[in-house]
Amino acid sequence: MMIGDGTRRRALLRGGGLIAAGAAAGAVGFTEYDRMSGRRLPLGPSPAAATVGVGEQRPGEARLDVVWGAAPTRRAIALTFDDGPGPEWTPLVLDTLERLEVPGTFFMVGRDAERHAALVRGRMERHEVGSHTWAHQDLARMGADEAYDNLRRAHDAIVAATGKEPRLLRPPWGHLGGSTLHAAARMRYRLVLWSAQMLESAYPDDPAGHARYVVEQVTPGTILLAHDIGRPERLVGLLGLPQIVGELRDRGYEFRTVSDLLSEAQA
Repeated sequence: MMIGDGTRRRALLRGGGLIAAGAAAGAVGFTEYDRMSGRRLPLGPSPAAATVGVGEQRPGEARLDVVWGAAPTRRAIALTFDDGPGPEWTPLVLDTLERLEVPGTFFMVGRDAERHAALVRGRMERHEVGSHTWAHQDLARMGADEAYDNLRRAHDAIVAATGKEPRLLRPPWGHLGGSTLHAAARMRYRLVLWSAQMLESAYPDDPAGHARYVVEQVTPGTILLAHDIGRPERLVGLLGLPQIVGELRDRGYEFRTVSDLLSEAQA
């Protein structure tokens, strides 16, 4: 239906349970009322909104991709590692992947990339880097501008530490507020979640058992979530990496960075 004037539009909003409140549409704090929840819903800047105010909305390239995995077109997967770099386990992961000749995608915390740049400098040639925010913060609780500033700061720190520019974002805990989408689009990032993850707490002191569990979760196009820092129990998964890689290779799997995995699936 075409809406010919403001009067007819307001009538439709009232009929659907949404009534404009406040001053003019461009006023700060402009809201609409949701009859079902009894709450006022922000139309402008807020963690829930993927828009900023009521002006032109064209962040980045005016679109954003969100992926959990790749299309299952071939037997290939991507190993991803979150929350680093850190001195305890990041060198172990890098050494293991180097020995196995396997690429990984590292979603780095900008603050820690700045603190521990020496751990990764010169060691990321076969690997891909992505952003995991400045200090592992919940972007879904921030406004769009604050989220963008956070990502911009993390981006610069990761570039300085690794010499590589992140083009991917994994928001901590997979939280996707509207402001996260807006900020990621401004950064021209692709949002990458995961389709399988390690479950280290179920296999205490049993790297081999955990490795078998992971192998059974993998399907073509899997993006596997792991961590290169964190609770001591997570070391079980990292110690099992050689077994995971070996058994998957025996099943015909190849290993790719996230971007390569997604590109091959689209080819």
